[in-house]
Amino acid sequence: MSLDPGIDAGRADVHRLAAAARSILACPADVRLVVDGIDDVTEGLEDAHLEMQDHGGRPVFACPADAALAIAATDGRGALLTLHSGLGRAGSPDRDATLTLSGRLEAAGLEECECCTEVRMRVLLHLDFALLAREGDGPDHARIRVPLTAFTSRAHDLNRGFLQRSTEHANHCHQDELRRAVATRTGTRLGEVVGVHLADLRANGVVLQWVDPTGSHEAVLAFPRAAHSAQDLGELLRSELHAGLC
Repeated sequence: MSLDPGIDAGRADVHRLAAAARSILACPADVRLVVDGIDDVTEGLEDAHLEMQDHGGRPVFACPADAALAIAATDGRGALLTLHSGLGRAGSPDRDATLTLSGRLEAAGLEECECCTEVRMRVLLHLDFALLAREGDGPDHARIRVPLTAFTSRAHDLNRGFLQRSTEHANHCHQDELRRAVATRTGTRLGEVVGVHLADLRANGVVLQWVDPTGSHEAVLAFPRAAHSAQDLGELLRSELHAGLC
C-alpha cells in the first residue's frame, strides 16, 4: 500500500505538528481504515463500527477474534488509516484537518470484554508514515509529513484532543458523579444541583460549572501539581472532585 510522502516537515515546528496530529488521533470525527486485500474491513463488526483508541501515538483497534480485521492483523497486512478532525465545534476551522497514517497491522493479543463474555482481539497499527493536511487548495493546504519520533513522544500524551474527549466523556457519562461532587463541595442538596459541566480541562486544573436554584456558578479547580500522564490526570481530577469518575 503506497502513500504520497507529502512535504517533509523541514524547518516547520515539528513539536507543533506532532501535537496537532496526536490531537486528531485522540479526537477524530470519523475513522476510515483500508486494508490490503480486504474488501470490507468492517465485516464482522457490530454496526460496522471501528473501535479505536490512541495508545501513545499508536492506533489500537478492538474487534471480535473472527472478524475480518482480526484475520488481517494475524496476516500482518498493510493498512491506511484516515482520520478527520473532531477538534472544537462542528464547522470550526479545526475540523478541516485530516491525519493519514500508514503501517502494518499486528495482532496484539486477546482480551475478554468487561460487559459480556465475548473474546476480542486487540489490533495494533505499526506506523511507517504520518501525514497531516488541511482541506482546500493552495500551499497552505499541503500534506506535511510528521516525524514518527515526535508523533509518538510522551510529550503529546496530554494533547488537546485527549483533553477534549476526556471532558466530553465526563460530561456525558458521569453526570451523577459530577452532581454529587458539586453537592458535597457546596453543601447543596443533590436534588438541587440541576446540571454540571467540566470545561477547559488542562494538565494543571479544570473549570467546574453548575446550575442550582440560585443560578449558574463557576469554580476554577487547580490541581496540586501538573499531571504527567493520562492516568495521572484522571487521578488528580477524581481527587479534586471527590467523585467516583472513571
